[in-house]
Amino acid sequence: MKIAVLGAGCVGVTTALELQRELPQAQISLLAADFEGITSFVAAGIFRIGTSFAGPSETITRQWIKDSYEYYEELSRSRDASEIGVAGISGYMFSNESPEVVMNDYMEKLVPIYRRATESELQLTGNVWKYGSFVSTLVTQPDIYVPWAISKLKANGAQIKRQKVNSFKEVAADYDAIVNCTGLGAKRLCSDRAMVPIKGQVIKVRAPWLKTFFYGELNTYVVPGVNGLVTLGGQREFDCSDLSICPYQSAAIRDRCDRLVPGLSKAVQVAEKAGLRPHRETGVRVEAERFSDGPGSSTLIVHNYGHGGYGICTAPGTSKYAVTKLKELHSSTAKL
Repeated sequence: MKIAVLGAGCVGVTTALELQRELPQAQISLLAADFEGITSFVAAGIFRIGTSFAGPSETITRQWIKDSYEYYEELSRSRDASEIGVAGISGYMFSNESPEVVMNDYMEKLVPIYRRATESELQLTGNVWKYGSFVSTLVTQPDIYVPWAISKLKANGAQIKRQKVNSFKEVAADYDAIVNCTGLGAKRLCSDRAMVPIKGQVIKVRAPWLKTFFYGELNTYVVPGVNGLVTLGGQREFDCSDLSICPYQSAAIRDRCDRLVPGLSKAVQVAEKAGLRPHRETGVRVEAERFSDGPGSSTLIVHNYGHGGYGICTAPGTSKYAVTKLKELHSSTAKL
């Protein structure tokens, strides 16, 4: 089989790796218009699944999350974990509004530790919080993980092509199957009106002394990476496609994070970044279909997009599911 994976974000490269693992005889090509300015590189990469994340069913959604955590956990235990960009991390979720803010049914029975914060921990940063949870989880630094994945794909024989795909018809004749991991690009490529951009803006600072993450009411977060850089956030601007850096948002983010973790005031700012989360109002789309590219001819397409702000977290799980869907349809057709 000749298979094209469209999109070089975390979802795309992880899907391509899963295809190589499950179909070692297949010829895999990774196609993308951009390999540098991708949304994945903006994200903090912490494994924290929002309670609004949804697949086609509760059972499937939980399986995606479980598969994803196990994938990253295995990488974090490898000898090359630092080169892959995956590591264990622990930290705190704080709230003064409601105890539900610091609870998470998806996470509580999955990660090694998810417990109520003690009274002394609620005052750990000098602030006094009413509610809190201590969580032990994982962090994946996307600007390390994605290049590592691409290097591994190349080493295993995949072709990496810089190519903008405006329609499936442009590439259908050259491949037996296409896996669509284009994120927001699916709005145009699939005429999917359910796709909505949610703008995020973050600040990257150098604070190698910080090893613990902190969330305050979910809208303010401080997440250390694996190389001394810390992501400060955040912003969620619904239906906004403007990627310019807003100085007022930056000032507000820095102020909120400095108050959440006072020691950050001495951290040196390295960069400001903005990205568009590929949110899908009807839930993440992972399904297979046939695309007719001429009389008597069709190409198998598997969609894997619409992860919103949880693409890095859940890419391994949805990728595994997408490859399963491809194999099921492949085995049921004489053409493939």
